[in-house]
Amino acid sequence: MGRIFETRKATMFARWNKMAKVFTRLAKEITIAVKSGGPNPDNNPGLRRCIQNARAANMPKDKVDGAIKRASGQDQKEYQVVLYEGYAPHGIAVLVETATDNVVRTVANVRMHFKDYGGNMGNTGSVAFMFNRMGVFRLSPEGINQDELELDLIDHGLEEIGEGKGEKGEPQLIIRCAFNDFGKMQAAIEERKLNVLSAELEYIPQNMTELPEDKAQEVLKLVDEMEQDEDVQRVFHNLA
Repeated sequence: MGRIFETRKATMFARWNKMAKVFTRLAKEITIAVKSGGPNPDNNPGLRRCIQNARAANMPKDKVDGAIKRASGQDQKEYQVVLYEGYAPHGIAVLVETATDNVVRTVANVRMHFKDYGGNMGNTGSVAFMFNRMGVFRLSPEGINQDELELDLIDHGLEEIGEGKGEKGEPQLIIRCAFNDFGKMQAAIEERKLNVLSAELEYIPQNMTELPEDKAQEVLKLVDEMEQDEDVQRVFHNLA
């Protein structure tokens, strides 16, 4: 299926190089997974996915184990996953995925970030229809025959397969499936013992928008500001 076209990453900013921020996001995901499916990864595919992503991000094992233990305790915070929608400058659609223990605080902060960087926060449904929620698996391409793997995974919900790059430009093989097929695809990939770099549920834009460099940087400044918010997990947009 060739090369998968991905939305532009805000790599000019340093946020995702700050490992403490990454670990905080992963710890929240672990907490949510444990609360919903229990602390045993053998019986909790969501937790297995989180542990896998934490390992790929070089999160120390003691931090992963600590996050699981804390999530199993009765005094652990309860996080609510809330999706906010809006527009960045120049009409770029934005989805902001949050995990929060205080919705009032989070919605106020998200609204402020949109306003401060020339965007507008929208109502529920104002932007989400422009995206498809999909399972996205990023694999190390080493030793993989892409054509053979494509045929092998079609019966497990494969919708797209193609080449991509990581944050540092490293080659990746990207697999996408429908949201409802995520578990089936995860099981198929685990069964084949493929080297998974990350496994996420993402919002994929149906159409991309290209902007001149100066305008694109205005959008990416908003994205970076959102991502630095402690309640924000990920930001999705349709900037090419």
